[in-house]
Amino acid sequence: MRATINYRELQSMYRAARKQHGKLGGSRQMVRFLSESISGKKMAPSDFSIKDLAEALIFDHNGEPVGREWVHDLNPLRADGVSLAEAANAVDISAFSNITQQIVSAQVMEGYEQAAFVISGLVRTIPTRLDGEKIPGMGKLGASDIEKIQPGMPYPTAGVGEDWQQTPSTTKSGVIVPVTKEAVFFDQTNQVLDRARGVGEALGLDKEKRLCDLVIGQTRNYNWRGVAYGTYSTDGTSTAHVTGDTVLAGVINKLASNELVDWTDVDAAEQLFAAILDPSTGEPVIISAKQVVVMPAYTHAARRVFNATEIRYTATSAATQTIMSNPLSGYTWYESVHAYRRLIAASVSASDAKKYWFVGDFAKAFAYMENWPITVVQADSNSEANFNRDIVAQFKASERGVAAVMNPRYVVMCTG
Repeated sequence: MRATINYRELQSMYRAARKQHGKLGGSRQMVRFLSESISGKKMAPSDFSIKDLAEALIFDHNGEPVGREWVHDLNPLRADGVSLAEAANAVDISAFSNITQQIVSAQVMEGYEQAAFVISGLVRTIPTRLDGEKIPGMGKLGASDIEKIQPGMPYPTAGVGEDWQQTPSTTKSGVIVPVTKEAVFFDQTNQVLDRARGVGEALGLDKEKRLCDLVIGQTRNYNWRGVAYGTYSTDGTSTAHVTGDTVLAGVINKLASNELVDWTDVDAAEQLFAAILDPSTGEPVIISAKQVVVMPAYTHAARRVFNATEIRYTATSAATQTIMSNPLSGYTWYESVHAYRRLIAASVSASDAKKYWFVGDFAKAFAYMENWPITVVQADSNSEANFNRDIVAQFKASERGVAAVMNPRYVVMCTG
């Protein structure tokens, strides 16, 4: 890959910044400009060369560029045998490390935020500083709680009901991305970028799989008022996949033998929502968002069902068809290959798994409780890593959170 920002261009940027801000201020200004350009996507990680960055952005403690000498010192055939630790202590490599961190971070994020991670984009992200928390709630008021007020009488006060939910403990995931002496000396920029993107993809996939397990009902961690409940039930008394979970009484949100063929199958799922009541008010649960997740084998079926402009409908007592506008035009559907693979991992046969589909408001039903988002930090200079593994710089990508069921009343699982 040919870098578009080469050594001469970087040096030209530095001389211009140094002329305006002085030696030390010039290096800081240059780092700020490149960092903002990368984070603002005006420059791409592939626009840079690791070797050119090192040659242009390593200075002595007086602000003079000494990057070319530093890179030359990486050669183990040098007669004086200068070590990486000695070379690093003699110069300031912070500008090089900071820009490299920005490049690694951008590549990690590119891998982490892939479009294929469908469920991660549908659920809600809730920041939290706790390792699992008790979320207090206020009981909603129903129509029966509203009293008629006689003239001159005081208004009643809304009370706070005992309503709370316990979320599970969070977990931490992370990987270190090293930049080796060889990566700089041989200008192995491609390898560094591929490794960083692979780290982001692996962390994103790990999160997506945990969320998929939540959506398909394999992970069941809904804890309401101190009682653990299953996610799905076919009759309000039994749970999906396993037995032993307490069931939310009267909540039927799994519909068997409801293959996605036409609008009537969606209508059947909608009827389940109409029968689910809010436990605080006794009123029907209102579903405002209309989202559908299908397996890859039913992508074209979903396109036909949801994207059609009109449908032909024959009533039971009618002899002719009626042409009408598609009542499902307000739905948005998504294909999830990862949900399909997690169903198979949960011992659902491939022939059955491909017919599963889910409909509802995923942001209300599920959430990712996040202590911190995907973050890339630079490790402190470590002479032991330099000496033992020829590590010039290393960056740690990590995130911490947990997939949590927030309210299973807002999603329906359908099987074929």
